[in-house]
Formats: sequence, C-alpha cells, structure tokens
Amino acid sequence: MKREETEVLIVGLGPVGAALGVYLGRMGVSAIAIERDAEVYPLPRAAHLDHETMRLLHLAGGAEAVARASQPLSSYEFRNAAGELLLGFKPTGDLAPTGWPYSSMFHQPTLEHALRARLAEMPTVSMHLCHALKTYETVGGGIVAQVESGDGVYEIAARFIVGCDGGNSTVRRKAGIALDDMGFDEPWLVIDTMLKNGVTRLSTIGFQHCDPARPVTSMPMAPGRHRFEIMLRPGEKPEDVVSDEAISAMIAPYADASALDIERRAVYRFHAVIAKTWRAGPVILAGDAAHQMPPFLGQGLCSGTRDAANLAFKIEAVLRGRANECLLDSYQAEREPHVRMITEMAVAMGRVVCTQDAEAARQRDEQMLAAPEASRMSPLLSLDGIRSGILESGGGIAPDPGFDDGRLDDAAGYVALLIVRAEDDASRAFAGAGGFVARLDALPDSAGHLAAALGDRPAILIRPDRYVFGTGEAAALTGAWAAYLASGKAAASAAAA
Repeated sequence: MKREETEVLIVGLGPVGAALGVYLGRMGVSAIAIERDAEVYPLPRAAHLDHETMRLLHLAGGAEAVARASQPLSSYEFRNAAGELLLGFKPTGDLAPTGWPYSSMFHQPTLEHALRARLAEMPTVSMHLCHALKTYETVGGGIVAQVESGDGVYEIAARFIVGCDGGNSTVRRKAGIALDDMGFDEPWLVIDTMLKNGVTRLSTIGFQHCDPARPVTSMPMAPGRHRFEIMLRPGEKPEDVVSDEAISAMIAPYADASALDIERRAVYRFHAVIAKTWRAGPVILAGDAAHQMPPFLGQGLCSGTRDAANLAFKIEAVLRGRANECLLDSYQAEREPHVRMITEMAVAMGRVVCTQDAEAARQRDEQMLAAPEASRMSPLLSLDGIRSGILESGGGIAPDPGFDDGRLDDAAGYVALLIVRAEDDASRAFAGAGGFVARLDALPDSAGHLAAALGDRPAILIRPDRYVFGTGEAAALTGAWAAYLASGKAAASAAAA
C-alpha cells in the first residue's frame, strides 16, 4: 500500500485546520492536511470574529480578506417582545488595542479561500482535497492513518494527528473520547439572505428578539447579507418552517421578505458540549471536534482559532526537541477553562433568548428591567484570558501598536516577542534563538497601549498566541519562557522585576 510520511496530519481543512497548517508551515514543520470535499463550502456558517481572533487570523494570512468583506457591529442587543432593552454590549471605540475592530461580522467562504491560498505558499505543508480519513492506529508513539482518495486507499504515517474535523469528528470517535454535555440542545432555523437592490445592510445592530411567542436572532453579516435564526416551537418539525411562506411570515416583524433572496435555509440543533480529553498521546482535537457552543456570543470559530494558535508552537517545540511532550498537556489545561467559561456564558445568554413560556418571560423581563437602563448596556465583552501557561505578571492579549509602516505582527510573525526598553545580552540571545525583539521606543505606540502593558518593567514577553507571558527583567523572562517550553509549566516567581 502506498505510504506518505509527515510530522503532522491535519484532518479537516476548515478555518481551524487551515490556520493550524499555516502556523506549522511558518515554523517549517512538515504537515499534510486532508479534506473530504473538493471545494470550500460556498455558504456562510460562522458569522462573527472578535478582534483577538482577527489578530490570530492575520498571522495565518486571512484577516485582510475578511476585513474587506466584513462589517463591525455598532451594538449587540437583547430586547423583549415589547422592544425593551434587557441587556446589550457596545464597542468602546472603532479599533481595539490589537489594531482590529472589536467585532466583525464576516463571510466565512472568503476567509477559507484566503487561508487556503496562504497555506498553498507553505513549502512544508501539502493539501490533499477529496481525501477522507477512514481510520488510524497508534504505532510507536505516532499514528498510521488510512486515507481514501479517488485513487484508492493509502497510508499516512505521522508523529501527530490533529482532528479539526468538526462536531462529528472521526478523529475523536476513533479515539473513543467522550463529550461533556452541558445541557443545552435547542432546534433553530438558520436563514441566510442576500439583500436586493444594492442594499448593504438592514442594520448595524445585532438583535436577539427575546419574544416567548417566537425567539428570533437578526444579525447583519458581511455587506449585502443578513442572517435570521428562528427558534422552533415545541412540536414543530423542520418541514413546517422552511417554506418561503413560513419564512416570510416569521421574519415579517423585522424585514420585508420580498427585498431578500434566501441563500440558505436549514434547521440546526444548538449544542453545548466539550470533549473530556483533548489529547490522547499523538491524537489531538481542535475546534468543533473539541468543543461546540451555542451561537449567542459568536465565539465558536474564535475559540477554534485560539486552539490552533495555542497548539502549533507547542507541537513545533516538541518535534524539534526543545520541549518534552508534557508541554502538549498544557494545551487542554490552558484552553479548556477558557472555552468552558465562554460556553457557560453563551448558554446563560441562550436561556434568556430561548424562554418560550410567557409567565417565565414576564418574570425574566421584570427582573432584568429592574436595573437602570444605562447599566444594561455594557462595553463589548473582552473574552481573552488564560490562567496557566503565564507568569503572575502576565495575562491578557498584548496590544499591537504598529511597526514601521505595518503591524508589529507583520514584522514578528508567529513567534514569541520580547519588547524591551533597552537591549541587553538576554534580549540579543533571545533574538538569536529565533524570537523577535523590539525596543519600545522604536514602536509607534501613540495610544500608549503597549507602554501601559509594560508598566514600569524593563521588558514584556508575548507568546506566539499573543497572550502576555509576563513582564520583568529580560533575562528572567526568557529563562522562564525556556522553562515553560520544556515543562509546560510557568513558574510564578521566575520573572520578578
């Protein structure tokens, strides 16, 4: 049987798999990415990207194309049947400290085409389209997979296999990994529309219409597109709600159906599940294969992209002998609490929206409207944060103040960054080992975001996934970073100022 060999086999070439492939390729890791379909799925699925995710997608080559085919939300509002504001979120400015809009409603096929184009530029990564994973076995610390293509079945031997193959992940099922069900399972009709007559938007506001008679989500998408999500009533079947007549009646309070062309209509069940194990030896899960959440925070693809950015540099460090495999155990330890927190928030918001009992909705409204209206509109949520894998002085997404005529991320790439007030032997050694070093006074930090992150410390070290690893003396920071890569643990006292 024909056999190919590689360091990493990526199963699934959606945005998460493609971003992971680019990150690995940027570090020279050999990878094969297989995808059962021949083309990018042509219809939009994910709808929202936060500024942190746009920054990570910029490192993977997809953010610029997305930015040209996206629009920011002016606010995100939950309103009851009478139109009263129950709660809402509003960006605090046009751009976040990362240099990207706080919230972008985007067109997923545009992102996927851009990521695949960037992936095709990676000399160490191959894309195999129309190739489906049949099975795999763990062999000698790695895996051997059987893959089916138009030419028959062949083998791929790899050190690691990463399942980016969605909610019904073959990689996860073959590994026997169970899911933790968080108790949310609701049927919704998703309707994607294209606006007629050159109209670019129905609204700049994303709405959750919390009407117990019929909960409805109304969201601007990329320019010229709009999405409605409509909760099915008890006893309704998909065939009851997908006709043109039914859809026109359901969206009539919010839009004129004759001004829209329906691009997609499909009934989905919104789930909240998290895999109990994200890594089993050489088998690793990412994106929807590892976790699925209701869409009420728009964080599904954001979370998967964070997975890829967290995982890639760790795989490379293990493959190149700079780290023990225990570093890979930090992947779930760092990512799962974050995913679980976001999923719990999305479920809580979903319970507000999905209330279909009139009396329960009345009590909900009474309780939420008791707060002053000004307190019900909050700044747009910042959802960054890991609690391990950083020093006590670390945490949060680092700002990107720019660099020369572009972004700091353009100059640095997908590596660890060390920003210093003055160069020294430690910073020069860090640069010589492949890290990126810049002086604070060489960066156009006009808004002062990076200076604020640095505080009165002489240096700040930023992980490849753009979390602040810590602040302090450069020698202590770089030593702590090397120890973290070797062990997967960040010593709290290792980088005292």
